Amino acid sequence: MSMDLTRRRFLQALEALGLVAATSWLDVSHGEGTPDGGSGLQFGPPQPFDYQRLKAEARALAEKPYKPTPVPHPALLDKITYDVYQQIRFRDRDALWRDARHPFPVEFFHLGRYARRPVRIHAVSRGVARRIRYTPALFDYGHSGLGAEAPPDLGFSGFRVMNVGKEKGDWLAFQGASYFRSAGPLNQYGLSARGIAVDTAVPERKEQFPDFTAFWLEEQPGGDDTVTVYALLDGISLTGAYRIVCRKQPKAIVTDVHADLFQRRGIDRLGLAPLTSMYWYSETNERTGKDWRPEIHDSDGLAMWTGKGERIWRPLNNPPHVQTSSFLDHNPKGFGLLQRDRNFDHYLDDSAYYNRRPSVWVEPKGEWGSGAVMLVEIPTDGETNDNIVAFWNPSRRAASGATWSLDYRLHWVAQEPFPPAVARVVATRLGQPGIPGQHSKRDPHGRKFVIEFTGGPLATMKQRFDIDAVVSTSRGSVSERHVLKILGTDRWRAQFDLHVLGTDPVNLRCYLRLADRTLSETWLYQYLPGNYGFDC
Repeated sequence: MSMDLTRRRFLQALEALGLVAATSWLDVSHGEGTPDGGSGLQFGPPQPFDYQRLKAEARALAEKPYKPTPVPHPALLDKITYDVYQQIRFRDRDALWRDARHPFPVEFFHLGRYARRPVRIHAVSRGVARRIRYTPALFDYGHSGLGAEAPPDLGFSGFRVMNVGKEKGDWLAFQGASYFRSAGPLNQYGLSARGIAVDTAVPERKEQFPDFTAFWLEEQPGGDDTVTVYALLDGISLTGAYRIVCRKQPKAIVTDVHADLFQRRGIDRLGLAPLTSMYWYSETNERTGKDWRPEIHDSDGLAMWTGKGERIWRPLNNPPHVQTSSFLDHNPKGFGLLQRDRNFDHYLDDSAYYNRRPSVWVEPKGEWGSGAVMLVEIPTDGETNDNIVAFWNPSRRAASGATWSLDYRLHWVAQEPFPPAVARVVATRLGQPGIPGQHSKRDPHGRKFVIEFTGGPLATMKQRFDIDAVVSTSRGSVSERHVLKILGTDRWRAQFDLHVLGTDPVNLRCYLRLADRTLSETWLYQYLPGNYGFDC
């Protein structure tokens, strides 16, 4: 998983950078571009393009042996460290589509130590594509000392779509392997999406990271406010053609993804619509944190809406060892990694602004059949590691020669786009078992769980004492179940004690019920005895 973990520090640097840019090729010569060494974008010769051609290219590529994109000038790229990279800025005057006819300019990313493989980027208009040529003249190398060393054949590592008007920075970025991400409606980058996940956390198998090797950015007629991205995927075990249509809306960034995949060889664990995030600690496991900030995470839970309509919330963990959870389903309605806690006082970070990190919800289009939402949690001791992965793993075998076609929508939001009609979980807390102040009667093998719910039918309900916490556990026993409203708030608190021996994981389940009426979503949790630093 090392490639997945080390990319995060580099991504954090990008948020502060002014990187590569260009102008619409419709406004420049239709020959070979402007002269070498001049400012402005340069373009290759025109070529016909549409999605069916891209799909045919991906299919043909799968029939050939895999050849990774060569890394150009590796010794030079090694010099472009995190700190040096921050000195390199794209000249925004040259941004693609930087004119009144287009709503969003596009700038390009430079190569560096942590983004070493160049990608081909094309501008598309009316079915004609022209490759955008890299030239050092597009960049201001600042005090990096690399301006004179930059060769003319280095290449781009990706691109970003810029805000316009009073908004600063970018709202969409594609860079590294098949990663892409959006700043969401709160204008703060956090978790990432990927084109595909291959053999994530499979014992004795190395995870593969296929690359988007080429992009086609399509100009929209009439200045439409969408950005359409076509991408060619290539990896050891499969290839793919992608069409990703991105729309910037006031309360969400919506990306519609269509993908056709072609396998070169068999895959043990195929991950569709994968999301990658970071969770270090929260109110649940704050005793394991080693930082002054109360909480540090891009996402605090996995939400699921099953094919049968059940709403599920699974708080995230920072386990001592890699943990993989599988939630079986058939034709899921959706799932996502969410940041439900939006209270700045819970983070106290006025630089990283974890309270603004977007949530991402995956909405399947059509029937996905049988499979499982899989959650991989990897131990981390800091915020620079992406240690959470969630994806859909189909039941169908991912055999050599298999093909896949799927459609889904990603919602980059502050609040989940399809909130449940029942109450939601808003906090999970762990503590010492028993009654406070009666230490001598505490269970040395026990743990107290406190779950806070709000919304749905609980929102207007007055205090009452006949609401039941329906709790089940994979091992051990449960006692001291209570449900009470927290005075002066609209929150309800369910609590229970778990008695369990040993250190094996315990899978817990809880929801609130009044008579035969379900009041809340289902809380699922994997408790890891001995991992929370309590002294009973």
